[in-house]
Amino acid sequence: SCGRGGAALTDRKISLSDTVDELVKETLEIIGSIVDNEPEPPNSMILLHDITDKPTGWIQLVKSLIRVVPLEHPMGPSVITLLLDDSPLPTKDSVLEVADMITHSIRRTPKRERNLCVILGCLAEKLAGPSSIAVLSDVTLGYLLGNLDEGIHPDVMLFSLIALEKFAQTSENKATIKRKLALFPENPLTRLERHTDSNEFILRQVGFCARWCLDNYFLIEGRKYSYEVADVSNVRVMLNTRDVSEYLKISPDGLEARCDAYSFESVRCTFQVNQGCWYYEVLIITPGVMQIGWATKDSNFLSHEGYGIGDDAYSIAFDGCRKLIWHNARSMPHDLHIWKGGSVLGCLLDLDAREVIFSLDGVEGGVLKQVFGSAKDGFFAAASFMSFQQCRFNFGSVPFAFPPRNRQFMSFNDHAELKDQDKIVLPRHLFLEQLRKLSVREDSCTLCFDMKATIRIEPCKHRGFCTICAAQLQFCPMCRAEIVSTVQEVDPASSPVSEDGSEAT
Repeated sequence: SCGRGGAALTDRKISLSDTVDELVKETLEIIGSIVDNEPEPPNSMILLHDITDKPTGWIQLVKSLIRVVPLEHPMGPSVITLLLDDSPLPTKDSVLEVADMITHSIRRTPKRERNLCVILGCLAEKLAGPSSIAVLSDVTLGYLLGNLDEGIHPDVMLFSLIALEKFAQTSENKATIKRKLALFPENPLTRLERHTDSNEFILRQVGFCARWCLDNYFLIEGRKYSYEVADVSNVRVMLNTRDVSEYLKISPDGLEARCDAYSFESVRCTFQVNQGCWYYEVLIITPGVMQIGWATKDSNFLSHEGYGIGDDAYSIAFDGCRKLIWHNARSMPHDLHIWKGGSVLGCLLDLDAREVIFSLDGVEGGVLKQVFGSAKDGFFAAASFMSFQQCRFNFGSVPFAFPPRNRQFMSFNDHAELKDQDKIVLPRHLFLEQLRKLSVREDSCTLCFDMKATIRIEPCKHRGFCTICAAQLQFCPMCRAEIVSTVQEVDPASSPVSEDGSEAT
């Protein structure tokens, strides 16, 4: 159905506004059916990319996204970010024109305001630095903070919070937002944080994002970090924060994950299984694209950006938004219903029978065996998230909603163990600070950072290299001069640098 937009472009009677509206609608219609990592984007996106080359076209796209994208479309916000990300970088004037839309030219409906907030957040991330500071005027900031008031539509509240977080990635904006928040009689984020366990799933997302902001961006003096008050006494398996994708957000109890980045982000659990029959459940909080299932340590998502669970031979995943099973970057349809907020996905792995079975709200799908052609053992629970998606994992620390009835199975939580220090989910800034403290000694090799720098290069006399690295060099890394000889300046009896910065003995 990509032909209508092309026809619209050649028909001069149809305005640019109508054309862009039509192309956005087409993209929304087909976005759920774009599968198998097709190299070519749909025709509607190619045409929109051409239109947005000019500032008038880009502004028209923004207006159209505000007008057209429905509140209830499960991939609506993702499509907004996809189309903006695919369009050329806007001029500063165009961006400021979007900020002006806050005060006029927007009919106040939850749909339009939600879409405008998604766009503001997208621009904040795309234009970090001076342009981001220019967009966050008093009017923009007042608008976003005003959207956190009681009685505002939860969708508008959620995407205002996300936009504030993305603006705060620029330090000057972060300081400005913190100053404004300090003027409130009660910080609105502390009020919103109370919704983290809500059964109203939009509010639950608001609570999650408010807590994340309080832990990571807008700290309040005297407030304890969430990880300090989270009850993890019965949790023996978590999502693995050590090799999680950089932009995925993990809850302080290690069981809930959310992605607000414009990339496909992945995570696995801390426990690996090699034999037997295992089961875990996932509470679906957002109804968009997530690929949830099983992966091994050989899976690409651990080392390659953009790879999801099910995108290689060593993983298999269930996608309840597009009604697909993913394995080896290929998809096949399944017969279970489309998931929604509140759905429970069951993931069963029987390593003895070599079977994977997914269920949705207790209804089982077919038996899947594909993944066992490449992977035999070393499986983890794993998931990948598109923008603005969130779910909660149950590895057995609380009773399962729909335990399998027809076979004996084990839960991770009954067989795993986690040390207390491994249960701590640090806010990112504290995690990075900890990494800096584990940094290398001043006299370590500038190339490998493992061994002590003991070598002087001749004839240029540059220093800073260990014996192992120096032996592999033909030219000096500092000045590119050819190395004639090397001189041992210090006794190399230095072992690798240890984590506390002292030499290992």
